[in-house]
Amino acid sequence: MTVSAFQQTTRRTFLASSAALAGTWAAPWPEAFGGDPAPRPPVFRISLAQWSLHQTLFSGKLDNLDFPRAAKQQFGIEAVEYVNQFFKDKPQDADYLADLAKRAADEGVTNVLIMCDGLGNLGDPDDKARTQAIEKHYPWVEAAKRLDCHSIRVNAGSKGTFEEQQKLAADGLGRLCEFAAQLDMNVIVENHGGLSSNGDWLAGVMKMVGRPNCGTLPDFGNFHDYDRYRGVEELMPFAKGVSAKSHEFDAEGNEVRTDYLKMMKIVVAAGYHGWVGVEYEGKGLPEAEGIRATIKLLERVRNELV
Repeated sequence: MTVSAFQQTTRRTFLASSAALAGTWAAPWPEAFGGDPAPRPPVFRISLAQWSLHQTLFSGKLDNLDFPRAAKQQFGIEAVEYVNQFFKDKPQDADYLADLAKRAADEGVTNVLIMCDGLGNLGDPDDKARTQAIEKHYPWVEAAKRLDCHSIRVNAGSKGTFEEQQKLAADGLGRLCEFAAQLDMNVIVENHGGLSSNGDWLAGVMKMVGRPNCGTLPDFGNFHDYDRYRGVEELMPFAKGVSAKSHEFDAEGNEVRTDYLKMMKIVVAAGYHGWVGVEYEGKGLPEAEGIRATIKLLERVRNELV
Protein backbone atom coordinates (compact mmCIF):
# COMPACT_ATOMS: atom_id res chain seq x y z
CA MET A 1 0.00 0.00 0.00
CA THR A 2 1.33 3.42 -0.96
CA VAL A 3 1.49 6.01 1.85
CA SER A 4 0.63 9.51 0.73
CA ALA A 5 2.73 12.56 1.62
CA PHE A 6 -0.20 13.80 3.71
CA GLN A 7 -0.29 10.58 5.73
CA GLN A 8 3.51 10.70 6.28
CA THR A 9 3.30 14.30 7.50
CA THR A 10 0.37 13.50 9.81
CA ARG A 11 2.22 10.53 11.27
CA ARG A 12 5.37 12.56 11.89
CA THR A 13 3.32 15.30 13.55
CA PHE A 14 1.53 12.79 15.78
CA LEU A 15 4.78 11.15 16.90
CA ALA A 16 6.41 14.49 17.61
CA SER A 17 3.39 15.63 19.60
CA SER A 18 3.28 12.37 21.55
CA ALA A 19 6.96 12.65 22.43
CA ALA A 20 6.49 16.20 23.61
CA LEU A 21 3.48 15.22 25.69
CA ALA A 22 5.36 12.30 27.23
CA GLY A 23 8.18 14.66 28.15
CA THR A 24 5.69 17.00 29.77
CA TRP A 25 4.19 14.30 31.97
CA ALA A 26 7.67 13.01 32.85
CA ALA A 27 8.62 16.40 34.30
CA PRO A 28 8.11 17.11 38.00
CA TRP A 29 4.51 18.12 38.67
CA PRO A 30 4.86 21.92 38.98
CA GLU A 31 7.29 22.19 36.07
CA ALA A 32 4.96 20.19 33.84
CA PHE A 33 2.63 23.17 33.76
CA GLY A 34 5.25 25.89 33.74
CA GLY A 35 5.15 26.44 37.52
CA ASP A 36 8.00 26.97 39.93
CA PRO A 37 10.10 23.93 40.88
CA ALA A 38 8.87 22.07 43.94
CA PRO A 39 10.89 23.12 47.02
CA ARG A 40 13.49 20.59 48.06
CA PRO A 41 13.35 19.33 51.64
CA PRO A 42 16.12 20.82 53.80
CA VAL A 43 19.36 18.90 54.23
CA PHE A 44 18.53 18.88 57.93
CA ARG A 45 16.04 20.67 60.19
CA ILE A 46 16.79 22.82 63.22
CA SER A 47 15.16 22.33 66.62
CA LEU A 48 15.78 23.98 69.99
CA ALA A 49 16.97 22.00 73.00
CA GLN A 50 15.38 23.38 76.17
CA TRP A 51 18.68 23.27 78.06
CA SER A 52 19.79 26.25 75.96
CA LEU A 53 17.46 28.31 78.16
CA HIS A 54 18.16 26.58 81.47
CA GLN A 55 19.18 29.76 83.29
CA THR A 56 16.03 31.54 82.11
CA LEU A 57 13.86 28.59 83.12
CA PHE A 58 15.47 27.99 86.51
CA SER A 59 15.15 31.70 87.33
CA GLY A 60 11.41 31.59 86.66
CA LYS A 61 11.61 34.15 83.84
CA LEU A 62 10.24 31.49 81.47
CA ASP A 63 7.72 28.79 82.34
CA ASN A 64 7.97 25.37 80.79
CA LEU A 65 4.49 25.74 79.29
CA ASP A 66 5.68 28.81 77.38
CA PHE A 67 8.77 27.15 75.91
CA PRO A 68 7.16 26.29 72.53
CA ARG A 69 6.00 29.89 72.13
CA ALA A 70 9.46 31.23 72.98
CA ALA A 71 11.06 28.87 70.47
CA LYS A 72 8.77 30.02 67.68
CA GLN A 73 8.33 33.71 68.43
CA GLN A 74 11.79 34.58 69.76
CA PHE A 75 13.92 32.34 67.58
CA GLY A 76 11.79 31.25 64.61
CA ILE A 77 12.27 27.58 65.53
CA GLU A 78 9.48 25.11 64.80
CA ALA A 79 10.55 22.10 66.88
CA VAL A 80 11.54 21.68 70.52
CA GLU A 81 13.33 19.18 72.74
CA TYR A 82 12.22 19.20 76.37
CA VAL A 83 14.22 18.47 79.54
CA ASN A 84 12.40 16.59 82.31
CA GLN A 85 13.94 18.79 85.02
CA PHE A 86 11.63 21.64 84.04
CA PHE A 87 8.43 19.65 84.67
CA LYS A 88 9.75 16.81 86.77
CA ASP A 89 6.52 16.41 88.77
CA LYS A 90 4.26 16.34 85.69
CA PRO A 91 4.92 13.12 83.73
CA GLN A 92 1.57 11.65 84.80
CA ASP A 93 -0.40 14.91 84.84
CA ALA A 94 -2.63 14.41 81.81
CA ASP A 95 -4.13 17.91 81.98
CA TYR A 96 -0.74 19.58 82.14
CA LEU A 97 0.61 17.56 79.24
CA ALA A 98 -2.54 18.24 77.19
CA ASP A 99 -2.06 21.97 77.82
CA LEU A 100 1.60 21.79 76.78
CA ALA A 101 0.74 19.81 73.66
CA LYS A 102 -1.97 22.33 72.72
CA ARG A 103 0.35 25.30 73.21
CA ALA A 104 2.92 23.71 70.93
CA ALA A 105 0.28 22.89 68.32
CA ASP A 106 -1.12 26.42 68.45
CA GLU A 107 2.35 27.75 67.60
CA GLY A 108 2.88 25.16 64.86
CA VAL A 109 5.74 23.67 66.88
CA THR A 110 6.72 19.99 66.73
CA ASN A 111 7.55 18.22 70.00
CA VAL A 112 10.60 16.08 69.24
CA LEU A 113 11.76 14.40 72.45
CA ILE A 114 12.18 14.63 76.21
CA MET A 115 15.68 14.53 77.71
CA CYS A 116 15.50 12.50 80.93
CA ASP A 117 18.02 12.94 83.75
CA GLY A 118 18.13 12.07 87.44
CA LEU A 119 16.24 8.79 87.15
CA GLY A 120 19.00 6.37 88.10
CA ASN A 121 21.56 4.41 86.10
CA LEU A 122 20.16 2.12 83.41
CA GLY A 123 23.41 0.16 83.65
CA ASP A 124 23.58 -0.02 87.43
CA PRO A 125 25.49 -3.16 88.54
CA ASP A 126 22.85 -3.79 91.24
CA ASP A 127 19.94 -5.64 89.66
CA LYS A 128 17.35 -4.02 91.91
CA ALA A 129 18.68 -0.50 91.35
CA ARG A 130 18.86 -1.09 87.60
CA THR A 131 15.24 -2.28 87.54
CA GLN A 132 14.15 0.74 89.56
CA ALA A 133 15.93 3.06 87.10
CA ILE A 134 14.20 1.35 84.18
CA GLU A 135 10.79 1.71 85.80
CA LYS A 136 11.37 5.36 86.69
CA HIS A 137 11.66 6.05 82.97
CA TYR A 138 8.25 4.49 82.17
CA PRO A 139 6.18 7.61 83.03
CA TRP A 140 8.43 9.72 80.82
CA VAL A 141 7.95 7.37 77.89
CA GLU A 142 4.21 7.78 78.41
CA ALA A 143 4.53 11.57 78.77
CA ALA A 144 6.53 11.78 75.55
CA LYS A 145 3.85 9.77 73.81
CA ARG A 146 1.16 12.20 75.04
CA LEU A 147 3.22 15.08 73.64
CA ASP A 148 3.60 13.26 70.30
CA CYS A 149 7.38 13.12 70.66
CA HIS A 150 9.25 10.34 68.87
CA SER A 151 11.72 9.56 71.69
CA ILE A 152 13.00 10.01 75.18
CA ARG A 153 16.70 10.68 75.59
CA VAL A 154 18.36 8.71 78.39
CA ASN A 155 21.82 8.21 79.90
CA ALA A 156 23.72 4.93 80.05
CA GLY A 157 25.53 5.24 83.35
CA SER A 158 27.19 2.15 84.78
CA LYS A 159 30.22 0.86 86.75
CA GLY A 160 32.75 -1.86 86.10
CA THR A 161 35.06 -2.79 83.25
CA PHE A 162 34.52 -1.67 79.65
CA GLU A 163 32.81 -4.95 78.76
CA GLU A 164 30.85 -5.26 82.01
CA GLN A 165 29.39 -1.79 81.59
CA GLN A 166 28.41 -2.55 78.01
CA LYS A 167 26.48 -5.64 79.09
CA LEU A 168 24.77 -3.87 82.00
CA ALA A 169 23.79 -0.83 79.92
CA ALA A 170 22.54 -3.06 77.12
CA ASP A 171 20.37 -4.96 79.60
CA GLY A 172 18.81 -1.81 81.05
CA LEU A 173 18.29 -0.18 77.67
CA GLY A 174 16.90 -3.34 76.14
CA ARG A 175 14.30 -3.75 78.88
CA LEU A 176 13.30 -0.09 78.67
CA CYS A 177 13.04 -0.33 74.89
CA GLU A 178 10.76 -3.35 75.27
CA PHE A 179 8.36 -1.20 77.26
CA ALA A 180 8.71 1.78 74.90
CA ALA A 181 8.00 -0.37 71.85
CA GLN A 182 4.47 -1.00 73.16
CA LEU A 183 3.85 2.74 72.70
CA ASP A 184 5.76 2.97 69.42
CA MET A 185 8.38 5.11 71.12
CA ASN A 186 12.17 5.27 70.82
CA VAL A 187 14.79 5.30 73.55
CA ILE A 188 17.91 7.17 72.49
CA VAL A 189 21.21 7.55 74.35
CA GLU A 190 23.40 10.63 74.43
CA ASN A 191 27.15 10.56 74.92
CA HIS A 192 26.84 12.16 78.35
CA GLY A 193 29.75 11.25 80.58
CA GLY A 194 31.49 8.09 81.70
CA LEU A 195 32.01 5.45 79.04
CA SER A 196 29.02 6.79 77.11
CA SER A 197 31.39 9.54 75.94
CA ASN A 198 33.42 6.84 74.21
CA GLY A 199 31.91 6.39 70.74
CA ASP A 200 33.22 2.85 70.34
CA TRP A 201 31.73 1.79 73.68
CA LEU A 202 28.29 3.28 73.00
CA ALA A 203 28.16 1.92 69.45
CA GLY A 204 28.90 -1.49 70.93
CA VAL A 205 26.01 -1.10 73.36
CA MET A 206 23.68 -0.29 70.46
CA LYS A 207 24.74 -3.47 68.67
CA MET A 208 24.17 -5.51 71.82
CA VAL A 209 20.66 -4.13 72.30
CA GLY A 210 19.83 -4.67 68.64
CA ARG A 211 16.34 -3.16 68.82
CA PRO A 212 15.00 -0.84 66.11
CA ASN A 213 13.63 1.60 68.72
CA CYS A 214 17.00 1.94 70.47
CA GLY A 215 19.28 4.64 69.10
CA THR A 216 21.71 7.42 69.82
CA LEU A 217 21.70 11.20 70.15
CA PRO A 218 25.25 12.22 69.21
CA ASP A 219 26.24 15.44 71.00
CA PHE A 220 29.08 17.43 69.44
CA GLY A 221 30.55 18.56 72.74
CA ASN A 222 30.26 15.69 75.23
CA PHE A 223 33.17 13.49 74.17
CA HIS A 224 35.74 14.94 76.59
CA ASP A 225 39.15 13.51 75.57
CA TYR A 226 37.61 11.25 72.88
CA ASP A 227 37.85 12.60 69.32
CA ARG A 228 34.47 14.23 68.71
CA TYR A 229 34.46 13.70 64.94
CA ARG A 230 35.29 10.03 65.30
CA GLY A 231 32.69 9.71 68.05
CA VAL A 232 29.90 11.24 65.99
CA GLU A 233 30.83 9.09 63.00
CA GLU A 234 30.63 5.97 65.17
CA LEU A 235 27.25 6.93 66.62
CA MET A 236 25.53 8.20 63.47
CA PRO A 237 24.49 4.74 62.16
CA PHE A 238 22.18 4.54 65.20
CA ALA A 239 21.19 8.22 65.43
CA LYS A 240 17.58 9.28 65.82
CA GLY A 241 18.58 12.83 66.75
CA VAL A 242 21.63 15.10 66.82
CA SER A 243 22.65 17.71 69.41
CA ALA A 244 24.57 20.72 68.10
CA LYS A 245 26.42 21.74 71.27
CA SER A 246 27.93 25.22 71.22
CA HIS A 247 29.98 27.27 73.67
CA GLU A 248 31.99 30.05 72.03
CA PHE A 249 32.13 31.76 68.64
CA ASP A 250 34.93 33.56 66.80
CA ALA A 251 34.63 36.84 64.89
CA GLU A 252 33.37 34.97 61.79
CA GLY A 253 30.60 33.23 63.75
CA ASN A 254 32.27 29.82 63.85
CA GLU A 255 32.09 27.65 66.96
CA VAL A 256 35.63 27.56 68.34
CA ARG A 257 35.58 23.98 69.68
CA THR A 258 33.75 22.25 66.83
CA ASP A 259 34.13 22.65 63.08
CA TYR A 260 30.41 22.65 62.30
CA LEU A 261 30.84 22.18 58.55
CA LYS A 262 33.09 19.16 59.08
CA MET A 263 30.73 17.76 61.70
CA MET A 264 27.56 18.25 59.68
CA LYS A 265 29.17 16.61 56.65
CA ILE A 266 29.61 13.52 58.83
CA VAL A 267 25.98 13.74 59.96
CA VAL A 268 24.56 14.13 56.46
CA ALA A 269 26.90 11.50 54.96
CA ALA A 270 25.32 9.00 57.34
CA GLY A 271 21.97 9.67 55.66
CA TYR A 272 20.55 11.71 58.52
CA HIS A 273 18.25 14.59 57.53
CA GLY A 274 16.17 14.99 60.69
CA TRP A 275 16.20 17.45 63.58
CA VAL A 276 19.48 18.95 64.77
CA GLY A 277 18.97 20.47 68.21
CA VAL A 278 20.56 23.78 69.15
CA GLU A 279 22.11 23.34 72.61
CA TYR A 280 24.00 26.46 73.66
CA GLU A 281 25.94 26.11 76.91
CA GLY A 282 28.34 29.02 76.70
CA LYS A 283 28.93 31.80 79.19
CA GLY A 284 30.35 34.44 76.85
CA LEU A 285 26.98 35.34 75.36
CA PRO A 286 23.56 35.61 77.00
CA GLU A 287 21.43 32.54 76.31
CA ALA A 288 19.27 34.19 73.64
CA GLU A 289 22.30 35.53 71.76
CA GLY A 290 24.10 32.20 71.96
CA ILE A 291 21.04 30.43 70.59
CA ARG A 292 20.79 32.87 67.68
CA ALA A 293 24.51 32.52 66.94
CA THR A 294 24.16 28.72 66.82
CA ILE A 295 21.10 28.91 64.57
CA LYS A 296 22.89 31.30 62.22
CA LEU A 297 25.89 28.98 62.03
CA LEU A 298 23.73 25.93 61.34
CA GLU A 299 21.84 27.80 58.64
CA ARG A 300 25.09 28.85 56.98
CA VAL A 301 26.41 25.31 57.08
CA ARG A 302 23.12 23.99 55.70
CA ASN A 303 23.37 26.35 52.73
CA GLU A 304 26.91 25.18 52.06
CA LEU A 305 25.79 21.56 52.08
CA VAL A 306 23.04 22.04 49.46
